[in-house]
Amino acid sequence: MSGVSLKCGDCGTLFKSVEEAQEHAEVTSHANFSESTEAVLNLVCTACGKPCRSKTESDLHKKRTGHTEFTDKTAEAVKPISLEAPKAKADDDEDMAEGGDDSGTEMVVPEVDQNLLSELETMGFPKARAIRALHFSGNASLEAAVNWVVEHESDPDIDETPLVPASAKKAEAPKPSLTPEEIKKKQEELRERARKKKEEEERQREREREKERIRIGKELLEAKRMEEENERKRIIALRKAEKAEEQRAREKIRQKLEEDKAERRRKLGLPAEDPAPAKPSTPVVEEKKITLPVRPATKAERMRECLRTLKQTHKDDEAKVKTAFNTLLTYAKNVATNPNEEKYRKIRLSNAAFQDRIGKLQGGIEFLEHCGFEKIEGGEFLYLPREKVDMAVLNTAGTELNNAIKNPFFGVL
Repeated sequence: MSGVSLKCGDCGTLFKSVEEAQEHAEVTSHANFSESTEAVLNLVCTACGKPCRSKTESDLHKKRTGHTEFTDKTAEAVKPISLEAPKAKADDDEDMAEGGDDSGTEMVVPEVDQNLLSELETMGFPKARAIRALHFSGNASLEAAVNWVVEHESDPDIDETPLVPASAKKAEAPKPSLTPEEIKKKQEELRERARKKKEEEERQREREREKERIRIGKELLEAKRMEEENERKRIIALRKAEKAEEQRAREKIRQKLEEDKAERRRKLGLPAEDPAPAKPSTPVVEEKKITLPVRPATKAERMRECLRTLKQTHKDDEAKVKTAFNTLLTYAKNVATNPNEEKYRKIRLSNAAFQDRIGKLQGGIEFLEHCGFEKIEGGEFLYLPREKVDMAVLNTAGTELNNAIKNPFFGVL
């Protein structure tokens, strides 16, 4: 389809004629024009009759005058654009050759300087590319043709032979040919220019890759820093809880020793000691008891409460308590290490060994339920579904069990 407008490739402006495009080129120095099937708008204001050539121009007219009604007469004025106006630049010849002639004029290969053509072919250029370069560079010189090839080497039609109307065919005046030394020099310049361009593109890509590596590195360092900070806070909180537990245990033992000492003095008929030194510590213990929650809020505290209940209920049998803790630790380790093995995630409640070690002890089954185990088949089994295996919960269970095993004051309160 023939073009109905000329479009500036630099700014996108549409023109109705070659003369308008030439005036635009003189004002802006833009030289990249091509035929376009997009019509130049012809919006006519119904109030004042002012024609507007673009949506932007019509919007501006609305703001200035308040006129809002426009008649679109674009289709009435659309007609194929004429490229027959005289052209002062070689680029206009290129537009004629590529656009063709809608009048049916015979199209022929343009005549070029045969000496320059021969030299370009000697340098290794295909004949079609050489003819195209000489034609669009105006047969000026070998250097001009080579420069044109470098500038347009990415054009999709670089190796297509150009065609011009037979009436426009003309022979160019012979240009002085280059010597073999000059041809060799031009070849080296062309290769060097292509090499430098490729190196510059590679350097640019390397800079972009380096920026991306730096960005990713910073994000990884920040994520690692946040993870370490969270782990440090968790350890500090855990240590505070352990110290508070040990302090309460020591206070309980001290009170027990005081009570035993007072009982012995009473049996021996000795007068009771002045309890004044012990008074300051009593309110502290009572205050801490008051602040303890009735039911722990977090899963770790609920697990710790189960273990404390188990130990306090069976405080007279340390061996049984230790066996229960180690058995629970084994269950947690087995599931964490082999989460896909169902035999580690299913426990028969009627098993004699399980009942002797955990089932009969208060807090044992409840601890396993906090780890994710559920009673199934009418309460015959404890089962942990694979999709509910939570490594964080199992790690918390392991930590609480290790603290209970290693802390001699655990569960004394």
